[in-house]
Formats: sequence, structure tokens, C-alpha cells
Amino acid sequence: MDKKFFRVNSSGARQSAGARLLAAMQIERPLQVVGVINAYAAILAEKAGFKALYLSGSGVATASHGLPDLGFTGLDDVLADVERITSATLLPLIVDADTGWDDPEKTVRAMIKAGTAAIHIEDQVEAKRCGHLPGKQLVSAAEMTARIKAAVKGKTTPDFVIIARTDAAAGEGLAAAINRACRYRDAGANMIFAEALTSLDEYRQFVKAVRIPVLANITEFGKTPLFTVEELRSAGVSVALSPLSAFRAMSAAAFDVYRTIRIRGTQKDVLPRMQTRAELYEFLDYPAYEQKTGAKPKRKK
Repeated sequence: MDKKFFRVNSSGARQSAGARLLAAMQIERPLQVVGVINAYAAILAEKAGFKALYLSGSGVATASHGLPDLGFTGLDDVLADVERITSATLLPLIVDADTGWDDPEKTVRAMIKAGTAAIHIEDQVEAKRCGHLPGKQLVSAAEMTARIKAAVKGKTTPDFVIIARTDAAAGEGLAAAINRACRYRDAGANMIFAEALTSLDEYRQFVKAVRIPVLANITEFGKTPLFTVEELRSAGVSVALSPLSAFRAMSAAAFDVYRTIRIRGTQKDVLPRMQTRAELYEFLDYPAYEQKTGAKPKRKK
């Protein structure tokens, strides 16, 4: 077992990333999980008080490669960002593993080695689309259960969390999506990612039927309303995910700053919206690194 997957908690005991995620889910219901696109975003999210993080496949494609989320990036691309994030924070990280990249068993082993707490695998075909766009095509339930079984086979620690995402509700209907989710649970999934649901009652039906934790993807500009944590709690949802909220805000702010500098020839007017150098150093704990005279800053272990 790679040492990176295990960290020492405050009591001095070794605890896996998956165990840290499960513990957080017991303390906070639903557990609020936010998407981060890089290591510094992870530090900011931790400072804001979140107890778990998420890395979006769409975020990797767009932020790290400048590409749409249409299956252009693979396991190695995602792992590069995973390793930077898990080196910067002790918070458990859930990772979007798309369809498992043809080898879910290998994917799980690599994700555990990189320090990931959980992955989700979806039931779309390999040429996938965003879960809130039309035109999605799904594999059969049998093929998806095979993906889940392969992923479970790759687990080298029992606490690693396998999340099965189903996109069936939008195209096949709620009953079919629930039926698929139950089959995925029986194949070994520890949690269900119910994509593109449109009401709290649909979440209630999922939770009642699958009898394992259900994740709600509360993404902006999609089919799912922006339910509050209180509303999701009332429906029995275990994890409330905001996958790209900060990235969307960062992107809009960055474009506005670029445009302002280009048009006005100075950044004076946008200074109030910027993080100061002092704030940056505070978030990075710059003085602690500076005190290590003659030594390169070391990553957290």
C-alpha cells in the first residue's frame, strides 16, 4: 500500500483517505463537497471550512488542458492534478473517473496510490457528454455493473469509496434510473451519484430505494435546481456536491480583469477585487517555509 493514501490523524492513528471521507459524512449531513481545480484552490476551500473536496473531469479538461469535457483527457491527465491536490491538503478528495478509462481496476489502484478517497464511474458510453446536456448515450446496465465489479476488484483498502453515477433519469426515466442504481449497488458500489434529477421527491425515491448514500450534483446552469443543504437533508441526501462553482467564478473574474487591463491600460480599477500579497502568503503559510533556511519547501505528508 502506498503511504500517501494513509495519513496520521490528531490522535496519532493512521487513517485512510476513504475513512476520512466516511467519517466526514457521519459528522455533516449532507456533507458539503466543493470542486477544486488545483492545489491552491484546495487550500482556499480548506480555509473556508469544507471537510471534503472534489476534482471534476470537466475541470481537468477545461482548466488544465483548455478542452471541452468530451473524453479528450484520460487517467494520467487526471492523476497529475490529483497528486498536486492531495499533496497540498489532508482533506479527502472525490475524483471524477469518467467511465473508468477502459480499465476501472487499474484506475482504482492508481487513484488509491495518488491519495484519493473515492472515485465515481458513470454509465455513459466512452464518448461521454456532460450529464446536463442532451444527447447522452448509456451502456447497458450489465456493462456498467461490470465496470463497478472491476473497480471493486482494484480496491487495495476496504475504505476506498466506489461511487456509481447513473445518467439514466433524463433519458430512460426515474424508475429505470433507480433500477440501474440498485444493480450498481449490488455490484459493489458504496454510493450512488444520481445525475440530473429535477425535484426533491426524485431524490427521496432514490434514497428510499437504493439504501446506500446518495450524492446530489448541485451544478449551476443545469437541470437540477440549486437546492439548499437543508432541502437536500430533508430528502435524505448524504453528499451535496458543488463541482465547479468556484472555477466558474474565477473564470468570469479573470476574464473581466484581463479585459479591464486591455481596455484601460491599468489594473487600478480592479485592485479591490484581488487577493492581496499578504493574504496569499497567509493562505500558503509563507513564513513557515521561509524559516526553513537553506531548505526547499516540503510538501505535506
